[in-house]
Amino acid sequence: MSKLEPKLWTVLKEGYSKQMFFQDLSAGVLVGIVALPLAIAFAIASGVKPEQGLYTAIVAGFLISFLGGSRVQIGGPTGAFVVIVAGIMQQYGYDGLAVATFMAGFFLILMGLLRLGSVIRFIPHPVTVGFTSGIAVIIFTSQIKDFLGLQIENFPAEFFGKIEAYIHSLHTINPWALGIGVLSFLIIVFWPKVSRKIPGSLVAILATTIIVQLFQLPVETIGQRFGHVPNTLPVPRLPHISWEIIQKMFSPAVTIALLAGIESLLSAVVADGMMGTRHRSNMELIAQGIANIASPLFQGIPATGAIARTATNIKNGGRTPVAGMIHALTLLLILLFFGKWAELIPLATLAAVLMKVAINMSEYEVFLSIFKTTKSDISVLLTTFLLTVFIDLTVAIEVGIVLAALLFMYRMAHVTEVSHLTEEISEEELQNDTKSILLRDVPKGVEVFEIQGSLFFGAAETFKSRIRNIQKTPKVLVLRMRHVYSLDATGLAVLEDLWEKCSREKIKLIFSGVHAQPLDLFIRSGLADKIGRDNLYKDIDDALAKAKTMI
Repeated sequence: MSKLEPKLWTVLKEGYSKQMFFQDLSAGVLVGIVALPLAIAFAIASGVKPEQGLYTAIVAGFLISFLGGSRVQIGGPTGAFVVIVAGIMQQYGYDGLAVATFMAGFFLILMGLLRLGSVIRFIPHPVTVGFTSGIAVIIFTSQIKDFLGLQIENFPAEFFGKIEAYIHSLHTINPWALGIGVLSFLIIVFWPKVSRKIPGSLVAILATTIIVQLFQLPVETIGQRFGHVPNTLPVPRLPHISWEIIQKMFSPAVTIALLAGIESLLSAVVADGMMGTRHRSNMELIAQGIANIASPLFQGIPATGAIARTATNIKNGGRTPVAGMIHALTLLLILLFFGKWAELIPLATLAAVLMKVAINMSEYEVFLSIFKTTKSDISVLLTTFLLTVFIDLTVAIEVGIVLAALLFMYRMAHVTEVSHLTEEISEEELQNDTKSILLRDVPKGVEVFEIQGSLFFGAAETFKSRIRNIQKTPKVLVLRMRHVYSLDATGLAVLEDLWEKCSREKIKLIFSGVHAQPLDLFIRSGLADKIGRDNLYKDIDDALAKAKTMI
């Protein structure tokens, strides 16, 4: 069970050396520089002011590292939230977003306290890939406007609405903006061949900002669209909360909490794989919750663990939560001393940054690899992807998870088999271990059935129809359950119905090979006492020996 103690406390108790500090200092400063353009870009793409992305990375990023269950997690705004945040902003404004984020924080804390950290990791892979790829498509297409410098009033939120607006506005392309966007994209793509220490996105921002200002190019900048960018943290204040807005924001808050939980734990798992460590999933959820409660107090937006920044932290020597805290302090210093210069950054450059992020997020190779798996996985992937792009992220996650669960239950129901071992057995069946029943002395009047697979509500009908088709009424019915490892309430009800039927028809019922989980359910429900505990046996030989005495 995940321990509810921040990893920072563990690190300090184990001993924190000067060498570890300098490693964390180096990594933290570098990650802070990497996070700078991303925090600004994600904020603008989400429909909020650029500085709000920085506030989020500073406040939430510090708390996620300070209180988190991972040694190296880097928190802040991420691309996964762009779609949901932009939708809330368009419909409810920032006040609605602040309340939704605030509520999501409490949901995350509750999830951590209820030890749901491990449960979230069971969300099907096709669902995660589907909505992540869908978000990537939405982010990429939403940046075409600024990349091309198009003049569009009342920019639509819907996917098809955006495409239609682009087609009708192609005559307004700004060649200077396009040139800056292409140059920025090329720098981001090819700069790693020059140096991996300094992020290409930062180089692109510095280079294109200088070019635009030096040559006074007619390219829209952050300052021209958003006005003055402050260089201080705002005074914390509670969002306006009422029962009416809580009701409206409940569903978005659940989506934010679920998305934050999924992304943060995925990031922590990736970090564990890179470092050979183990994170504390429930403590991580609590830290994410506290961070998302604090973020809107400082006009921030939802935050979670960022996989790319966490990987950058590890690759550059970060080994403890101190690196993540330094990353947040680095961003604070940049805001205080250089924040006003952010007004000069071209929007075409930020569009290029987000387009590259979207391409990386899309994981197109992983997306295509799922097409080599089962039809059910493909259907879950495409359903989640298409709903994310064309309908709504909340609907996509809900439908994707439900569809995956239904298809899994369908497969499990078809895997469960009920064999009548004492009827005439085919040559094919003789090749497996059912043959062993023929080598035993089964008295006349005894029928043996065997269940293979989970006996749950999806497989209950299979069991009932098979038992119903007994050609002759036995004196003793032996139910072999050596391959049944799980039983649910529906399966239990079916077995109780069988016991009642046997009682009415004066048939003795014996069970063999009942495993721990079904046996525990037998005892707690009272079925074990109805059957008689002396009619529950560990193996088939003991059960058959008992059956002989009943004939």
